[in-house]
Amino acid sequence: MDPKNRLNEDVDKVNATISRVRRRPGRLKDDHVTLSHGAGGKASAALVEQVFYEAFGNDLLGQAGDSAVFDLVGPARLAFSTDSYVVNPIEFPGGSIGELAVNGTVNDLAVAGAVPKYLSAAFILEEGLEISVLRRVVAAMAAAAEKAGVVIAAGDTKVVPRGACDRIYITTAGVGEIPDSRDLGFHRVEPGDRILLSGPIADHGMSVMMARGDLAIDAPIESDTREVASLTAALLDAAQGTKWMRDATRGGLATVMNELAEQTGLAVLLEDTALPVRSMTRAACDILGIDPLYVANEGTFAAVVAAEEAEAALAALQAAGAPEACLVGRVAAEPEASVVLLTAFGGTRMVDKLVGDPLPRIC
Repeated sequence: MDPKNRLNEDVDKVNATISRVRRRPGRLKDDHVTLSHGAGGKASAALVEQVFYEAFGNDLLGQAGDSAVFDLVGPARLAFSTDSYVVNPIEFPGGSIGELAVNGTVNDLAVAGAVPKYLSAAFILEEGLEISVLRRVVAAMAAAAEKAGVVIAAGDTKVVPRGACDRIYITTAGVGEIPDSRDLGFHRVEPGDRILLSGPIADHGMSVMMARGDLAIDAPIESDTREVASLTAALLDAAQGTKWMRDATRGGLATVMNELAEQTGLAVLLEDTALPVRSMTRAACDILGIDPLYVANEGTFAAVVAAEEAEAALAALQAAGAPEACLVGRVAAEPEASVVLLTAFGGTRMVDKLVGDPLPRIC
């Protein structure tokens, strides 16, 4: 062989090897997150490719650009939402910060009447976080995204020194498509409408409180974290005149009902005996002196439906996987801009907005 040709072949092989090595980030050998994982070099690439890409891998994320680029089909109305998650502890009975980060944003889109499509996810990691814990959180996110039918299309990772954050914070943003026929908003609510709740309240907040271990209480309470997009879709199919929906997260059901009353100027009348609270959750609330109405939920939403569609809406939710869905009240003209609890004894109690934060960092 001509020495010149052999030299050219050897150079080509060396270049190909260098190219492969440059593309390959190297194995993730660390057991804990270090500051180098946030520096943008090989350690960063290893973390991103072998934790996040491995869990979320899809064509959009695989573009590996500064933005995910995709086509919209037809004239679409979009819903866009973002939220941050700083729950403590990051793992608790029934879920973790991973499920919350997906379900929370998916649910914000769903109660706007949108079909959730895409999410982005940004991670703030504390130096020293165990890689095994990060993998569990990311795996939980991937499973939640698959269940909700959304694609995690873009993301970012930063690492901060020990003590600069509490293990891991996650921010997600989401985009969903709203069908042309859907029009949800407080402007459509009127006296006589019924209030529908998709399930029991207060489970999430109390689950997180029990998991912190600060209280001498051992109660088997699990978070209700779940995606509700499948439920809202079933509801809107069965009751196309549905007028308003909100997921009852921070501040609980009492807060979202007060927001509805303020926005409409109408009265929201809740029936005390109709409100679903599991016995163990209610007992924990009683011990701590906390009203379940003010405790956060992560898989429960409230809806306002026309009276004539209320039973069909309830049946649709129960058939779609919310067997404990129930009608809990109605909208009235008076007292204006107020939430009133109708007690079992025939009396009434005003339900005001939450003051302070009895359960910090529950999402």
